[in-house]
Amino acid sequence: MTRVLASMFVCSWLFAGQVMSAQPAPAVPPIPAVPPVPAFPPAPPMAVMPDFPVGIIVPPLPPTPFPMAALPPMPPVLPFELDRFDLGFAYQSAPKPIPEPRPTRVVTLRDAGDVYEQARELIDSGRYERALESLVRVAAAPNSTRAEAALYWKAYAQWKLDQRAEALATLAEMRKRFPQSRWAKDAQALDVEIRQASGQSVSPDGQANEELKLLALRGLMNSDPDRAIPMIEQLLAGPSTVRVKENALFVLSQSRSSRSRDIIAGAAKGSVNPDLQLRAIRYLGAIGGPENRQVLDDAYRATTDVAVKRAVIRSFVAAGDRQRLLALAKSEKEPELRGAAVRSLGALGATAELDELYQSETSPEVKNQIIRGMVASGNVGSLSKLATSEKDPALKRMAIRNLGALGSSKTSDTLRSIYTADTNPEVRASVIEALFIQQNAAALVALARAEKDPALKKRIVERLSVMKSKEASDYMLELLK
Repeated sequence: MTRVLASMFVCSWLFAGQVMSAQPAPAVPPIPAVPPVPAFPPAPPMAVMPDFPVGIIVPPLPPTPFPMAALPPMPPVLPFELDRFDLGFAYQSAPKPIPEPRPTRVVTLRDAGDVYEQARELIDSGRYERALESLVRVAAAPNSTRAEAALYWKAYAQWKLDQRAEALATLAEMRKRFPQSRWAKDAQALDVEIRQASGQSVSPDGQANEELKLLALRGLMNSDPDRAIPMIEQLLAGPSTVRVKENALFVLSQSRSSRSRDIIAGAAKGSVNPDLQLRAIRYLGAIGGPENRQVLDDAYRATTDVAVKRAVIRSFVAAGDRQRLLALAKSEKEPELRGAAVRSLGALGATAELDELYQSETSPEVKNQIIRGMVASGNVGSLSKLATSEKDPALKRMAIRNLGALGSSKTSDTLRSIYTADTNPEVRASVIEALFIQQNAAALVALARAEKDPALKKRIVERLSVMKSKEASDYMLELLK
């Protein structure tokens, strides 16, 4: 390269000399030879890895520290599960274990009625599978008064789910367990209808027939009630399904004729199955009137069914009959039903009746219900009296705490006076809780400033520390100074 550059320089110089002068150029001295470049040392041997692209070389791998034969065999590759997808492609996972069947929770006698009512609501809305689960539990409940009704509706739900053989088996079980059941006629009618519909699409046809019968009954009642009422009476006593009878009873409840009322009254007294009886009781309560309320009172006295008695109490509430509710609260032997009557009086705002009942009641549990009824009716005067004069410590504390639920404007002064007059730590703690319930920071700050008991003062400060109030914040700063 050096020689080439030198030659180019000489040629350019000669050309320039010819142009500038005609004199010959002097001789060029010889260029020394370039020393040879030393050779690079030989590269170490390299190995080409077959798993890498061509052209990429790596040093040879070190020897394996253990023989490959000692490794355990690889597990087999599991097949892809095609029943689950994530972002459009299946993923590989272990087989799912089959879950063990979950044990069915046993329905107790106390909550069997509530579960049964929920199942009936599910049936009315067409959710037969959900209803079937609850009905099975009610039918298996020990000593349940709703077992025979649950079996009937279990068969009905099975029929609607196109399980005709299972439905007939359920009806057979019902006849075996309850041979004298009031559901016998209805069960027989359902049995006949299931057998007649064998081999057909049962659910749509059955629903269509029921709707047509209901429309026919309504139309006939509007156009010719004198003719319709005897037909409905025969239908209620005949082999029609319970759904049709329920519709017929509803049509009767829309009529104001004395004959319709007599038929509903007979149903309320128990001439039909228990479900229809409950509906008749509800209809009589909605219709109102002294005669209907007397029928309800007679039905209450004549039955031992707790569900029927509850329905009568609710009907008395709908009719606003305070006197009958008070009479039931005084005469009923079952504490649960007495409590239901008491709560109903509270919902009606029957302050005088609750005061009278509290004076004659001996059960602490029922007295608790009366205090709750006083809260529901907003009876500040009666609660204040109990909070100051009640001899039972537990009832007194409950009355004090419930005063807190009635608002600070009505009860703040009463609670502070109770705190000042009573030195019992438990009573004072109840006053603190009542004031905290109504978020009465001003009253709590006043009590904290005057309190000498460290434990009670600490309790008040703990309540104030979680209250979002200017009075509470100012008092916290006062304690920090």
